[in-house]
Amino acid sequence: MASPDSSPADLIPRADQPLPTGAAKTASVRAMFDTIAPRYDLVNRVMTFRMDVGWRRRALDLLGLAPGARVLDLATGTGDLAAEMASRGLVPIGADLSFGMLAAAPTPFPRVQADGVALPFPDGALDGATCGFALRNFTDLAATVAELGRVVRPGGRLALLEVAEPPNPIMRMGHGIYFGRVVPVIGGILSNGRAYSYLPRSVEYLPEPAELLDVVRDSGFRDVDRTLLSGGIAQLITATRVL
Repeated sequence: MASPDSSPADLIPRADQPLPTGAAKTASVRAMFDTIAPRYDLVNRVMTFRMDVGWRRRALDLLGLAPGARVLDLATGTGDLAAEMASRGLVPIGADLSFGMLAAAPTPFPRVQADGVALPFPDGALDGATCGFALRNFTDLAATVAELGRVVRPGGRLALLEVAEPPNPIMRMGHGIYFGRVVPVIGGILSNGRAYSYLPRSVEYLPEPAELLDVVRDSGFRDVDRTLLSGGIAQLITATRVL
């Protein structure tokens, strides 16, 4: 347990500590993103070589909703995906566990601090939902996706972005070295080394692809599809809420 005079960053597990679960994970994730919020966007651009911009655009292409649609961006962070939505005429509503991330958003938009397992929206109130690279950060992934199924109307759309493991063995090895060794160095120089050492390890929380797709289906979605991006270093899961 952290001491009363400890900083939020002290809740982020060190490389020699086991990954947290349950309430400890929720507290760790909140503290981590509060800590890295000020330079989060910069680090993302540097460590992905701006590929994250294209991934978000692809997610909204496949979301396939018309202008005017109300879309929840879960784990919205500083609002990158929400800003892209607004530029397309969609109506973004952000939700994030980290107040620090919400406060760091450069452009104001409707947003609320909330845990993904208890979203403050009525049943079927939204036309769609997105989530960018946060599935591994939810303490209860199945319950969180089920909440998305609750708040998205029948016929509404879902688009989930997450990291992935490339199927090509050579690319998989190179990506593993980059993600596991280089990213923590970049993060340590530009932001917080402890947080960016934790992020590559957090991939261990992700279920296997088939299991992840089953989680989405079990939450009330059909036409569930998985698309690999940039050679398989990222994945995009899309689906439609059952009628």
